[in-house]
Amino acid sequence: MNVPFVDLKAQTESIRPEIDEAVKRTLDRCDFILGGAVSELEKNFASFSGCSEAVGVSSGLEALILALRAVGVSAGDEVILPANTFIATAFAVSATGAMPVLVDCDENYNIDASAVESKITPRTKALLPVHLTGHPCDIEKVLEVAKRRKLFVIEDAAQAHGAEYKGKRCGSFGDIGCFSFYPGKNLGAFGDGGIITANDSALAEKIRCLRNYGQKVKYEHIYIGSNNRLDTIQAAILNVKLKYLDGWNDKRIKNAALYGELLKDVKNVRTPSVLPGCRNIFHLYIIECDRRDGLQKFLDGKGVQNGIHYPIPVHLQKCYESLGYREGDFPVSERLAKRILSLPMFPELTAEQIRYVASCVKEFYSS
Repeated sequence: MNVPFVDLKAQTESIRPEIDEAVKRTLDRCDFILGGAVSELEKNFASFSGCSEAVGVSSGLEALILALRAVGVSAGDEVILPANTFIATAFAVSATGAMPVLVDCDENYNIDASAVESKITPRTKALLPVHLTGHPCDIEKVLEVAKRRKLFVIEDAAQAHGAEYKGKRCGSFGDIGCFSFYPGKNLGAFGDGGIITANDSALAEKIRCLRNYGQKVKYEHIYIGSNNRLDTIQAAILNVKLKYLDGWNDKRIKNAALYGELLKDVKNVRTPSVLPGCRNIFHLYIIECDRRDGLQKFLDGKGVQNGIHYPIPVHLQKCYESLGYREGDFPVSERLAKRILSLPMFPELTAEQIRYVASCVKEFYSS
């Protein structure tokens, strides 16, 4: 059996007529830049996320950059973020001229909220927690520190579309939430895209200007802006898919539960846990395992696609040598980088496929 890591075609085919119609409407209107579908998506995603505002942008990375710029992060500032994250989180900080300041992660792969305060200096401007793999971070603790120290909170929710912490959606806690619509996300476009959420209308309006050449009215440039708009065709597609997102997330949760049941007695494997009060929407299904590289090679040979998210923590990336971190500085992130393996996870994954993947994992360790 061949089991793909993600099957985008299966999802697309299940809603193909609606997608085709949405694209056709856009082509008929020819409103390709900031057209009606963009405004519609912004309204719909704001409602979905429990926020008053949403602003469509060109990618998840640009969402982070625009968010940081909107709250005034610039050269000379510091922004605190986890060492265990996709590199874009750190790149966004660097793009503003500010310095990324790293902290280790906890056992659920998210920022160690208890370590944040010790990293704050007079130059700290914002906290940038990440809801990694679809599991909410300890955002309550992060917000408590931010409020006491008068810092902005930008949530990197690129992997957390619909994830919840104590009944509230990720991306609605901080000053700004940032999402990616990369095709493989729980809510993915047919190309790059992203969106920013907020509950401050003035902040959202500033971001709308920044994404569109710094202008509120054409040719009247309030800010030094950029071209980071979400394409109307992508917004039209996302409007269709957003209606199905909660149901797709429910299927991911069901798939994760089956994985957990099948792998619970494999001594060499630790399956993901879910903290009380959290709704983990399993953008990724990550196990910790002994002899990770051997298992990965074995699964490859069995037709089971897999991945490592992420094999090199931010502080050990060559591009960030100048930050001065060394191996051993963030032991949890470093340990996980050597032990984690992402198994296939998508809503259309069948029970038969999951059982096959689990049987392959068991076969490797039994031999």
